[in-house]
Amino acid sequence: MTCGGAPAYVWPGGGITFTVDVTRLPANSFGYVPTPALVAPIEFTMRLSDYAALGGHMDHVRLLSALTDEPARHVRQIDGNPWPVQPPERLKV
Repeated sequence: MTCGGAPAYVWPGGGITFTVDVTRLPANSFGYVPTPALVAPIEFTMRLSDYAALGGHMDHVRLLSALTDEPARHVRQIDGNPWPVQPPERLKV
């Protein structure tokens, strides 16, 4: 899991509770909603077969090449962030 391209540590116990160094995220990455809550970019990477086995919404999966017509916001990769150039290292517990 990464957050805006920055490595994140997922805390045990269920839910999406994680820690990330916010200085390693692109500018204007966060939003908010009136819940109150912060809205952060989260990327999960897994094999397609694992996503299907977890009951993922396979009817909504698209190839990356199919997204070329959609508007994109390009941001510079922040130095030291491994994603998406290098796979993130596994955390040693």
